[in-house]
Amino acid sequence: MRDAQVLPDGSRIRWAEVAGREPVRVYVHGLGASAAPYFLEAASRPELAGHRSLFVDLLGFGTSDRPTGFGYSMEEHADALATALRAAGVRAAQVVAHSMGGTIAVHLAERHPELVAELVLVDANLDPIEPAPRPTIATYTEDEFVRHGWDETLARVGPHWAATMRLAGREALHRSGVHLTRADVRERLRRLPIPRAYLYPAADGELTGAAELVASGVRLIAVPDTGHNIMIDNVEAFAREVSGLLTRS
Repeated sequence: MRDAQVLPDGSRIRWAEVAGREPVRVYVHGLGASAAPYFLEAASRPELAGHRSLFVDLLGFGTSDRPTGFGYSMEEHADALATALRAAGVRAAQVVAHSMGGTIAVHLAERHPELVAELVLVDANLDPIEPAPRPTIATYTEDEFVRHGWDETLARVGPHWAATMRLAGREALHRSGVHLTRADVRERLRRLPIPRAYLYPAADGELTGAAELVASGVRLIAVPDTGHNIMIDNVEAFAREVSGLLTRS
């Protein structure tokens, strides 16, 4: 376990690190998750093993601190992550990022280009999310979520997500969820001048805006037999596809 101070109040981001060769690989989790429980099995497969790998818990989640004075916007998450990566001596990383982590990783690559050499997004949020007819994290006010929405959300989600969501700060989870619904990074992704790829469940059908993404150089990979958590649902296919996408192995 490693850590670095990322805010003036002393708040720290923590990550599990596996030694290995360069280039370094950075794994970034999604909303209410934690990097190692979601990525470690796939990253340990022969196709991906052997590289220095950082399984980073974003501020507010997993083993990292949960400051209540932090805004938890996607840009703020990206800047805090950048501070941690610089403290870890990371440059030109291969970043593999899931869901909300993918949204943050796009901002990271745009705002801190020296840190990201290649980007693999795993069913990441690219567009604003329409209000849902059923309760979600973002449909609560922050006060409602802190008082009772957190418990109600844990009762609704599946056991795997709940196991890591329960570690998140309540304010961190709510603010991140609200900001995620407003995130709009599709054009930012298209403009990035680095190798980029996007993995999505084959069962979802063609990705929205697929032609425009492909035209801008984003490689799209439909992964069979998976839901949103591709790296958990089909570990072998995920490791094989990611290994094939990363150009510096």
